[in-house]
Amino acid sequence: MRIAIGQINPKVGDFAGNLKKIREAVRKAREDNADLLVFPELALIGYPPRDLLLRRGFVEAADAAFQEVVKESEAMPMVIGHIASAPVIPGNEVDPSSFRWRPHTLYNAAFLLAHGAILGFQAKKRLPSFDVFEEERYFLAGESAEILDFFGLKLGLSVCEDFWYTDGILSDQAKVGVDLLINVSASPFFRGKAKLRYELGKGWAAKANAPLIYVNLVGAQDELVFDGRSFAVRPDGQFLAVCPAFVEGVFLVDLGAPPVPPPKKEDIEDLYQALVLGIHDYFEKNGVRKAVVGLSGGVDSAVVAALAAAALGPTNVLAAFLPGPYTSPLSREGAKRVAENLGLALVELSIEPALEALKKTLAKTIEARGLVEENLQARIRGVILMALANALGALVLCPGNKAEISMGYNTLYGDTVGALAPIGDLLKEEVYALARHLNERAKRPLIPEEVLTRPPSAELRPNQRDEDDLPPYAILDPCLRALFEENAAFQELAEKFGEKTAEEVLRRLYRSEYKRRQLPIVLKVSPKAFGLGWRFPITHGFSG
Repeated sequence: MRIAIGQINPKVGDFAGNLKKIREAVRKAREDNADLLVFPELALIGYPPRDLLLRRGFVEAADAAFQEVVKESEAMPMVIGHIASAPVIPGNEVDPSSFRWRPHTLYNAAFLLAHGAILGFQAKKRLPSFDVFEEERYFLAGESAEILDFFGLKLGLSVCEDFWYTDGILSDQAKVGVDLLINVSASPFFRGKAKLRYELGKGWAAKANAPLIYVNLVGAQDELVFDGRSFAVRPDGQFLAVCPAFVEGVFLVDLGAPPVPPPKKEDIEDLYQALVLGIHDYFEKNGVRKAVVGLSGGVDSAVVAALAAAALGPTNVLAAFLPGPYTSPLSREGAKRVAENLGLALVELSIEPALEALKKTLAKTIEARGLVEENLQARIRGVILMALANALGALVLCPGNKAEISMGYNTLYGDTVGALAPIGDLLKEEVYALARHLNERAKRPLIPEEVLTRPPSAELRPNQRDEDDLPPYAILDPCLRALFEENAAFQELAEKFGEKTAEEVLRRLYRSEYKRRQLPIVLKVSPKAFGLGWRFPITHGFSG
């Protein structure tokens, strides 16, 4: 049996565009003489649709487009993720803020289509409502495990989260007996996740004593990046197909063919590809072609500029060097060399005239010195970057990294301006590692060594250094990793990093929440990023 994997990159709510991708995949699968074509979770709608599902008319438009997909099954049988009507349940329809008030009751489901008809569907049982997921807000949980007949073969379909539970849909299907397991997913990328999927897939195939096909979405949607990496695995744990990461396409699986080599281990190249795809799709899907990046002469802005150049093309990225009274010659030279190495146009605009004018204006009421003067410099730069973006029809990329964002080591409406923070989920050591990887993959120093080795500085006062204001990154980074990814308590942090450091990190983290609420969205590449999955109160009294 030949199965085509439709690893597509849909745009949420773009029914016409997504239908076109589905039709192109059908055409390709027919050319390849496939017997069945499998698409990811919510392939026609895109994932996550969020409150679009509550908009009157959205579900009706989705269903109308789905009828066109059903017609396509006359030419090619397929499995595809889509919404299904669920039984109406009583809900609070008096309080207008109640999420239960909605025009539809829905399942998230995997459909089997053939001969221009719906042969059946499997509703998703486990509805993730953790981290970036909020499916209980929109869907009802399926109850039973279905076995669907496909020309004499018993198929066990499942949707994303059910794949991750040892009991439930897949377990029930395996117990009953199936000829083939198919899971359709929209599983966002973070470092290390692919290995987890592969191991789970091998376990399910062995348990069911049947091949498993796992089909994942690819592409980026707002802050989420989907890495694809669809695969097929035999009951003995050998792979029949390993689809590429971060690449859209139709890929064939022959269930009777010899096994293929196992997937390669994830490495820093995956991080690079995820960030480039995240930038590209954010701009492409929102109809924007150009970006503005403020080059400071430091490593963070250099990495963001390099990622932007790779995602959008160098001619679509404008670099701006905005020196102030404390900017060093080394910063000017670093910014100039980075722009030259990347092939970017570079403009230099001094902020000093604007700074002096604002200090003169404020002098009638306050003296602009200390923190006031420091933040004025950053905010002037933000104004200039936004003005350049407005003039070009561009978007500003924010260069903040996770360590700075965590500690509030940034200026609201200054270096926090922008539409997207590409490296906002990277700790400082990861920014340096990515910078060196950029140089290695280019086989030349895109980011000069002097930029990589100079002490980090905001250059907002004489002789300023990051580590004058923050714990050293060699301590701060692992402390933050323990805090975010292990949810370590104060005492654990104090034992590992010292009580003084633990107190300062938690104090600054809590104090800066109001800033993070106003930051650009951050591309998620770790298990815990600032964004949909970070739901912390601004106002609270907990100090531990």
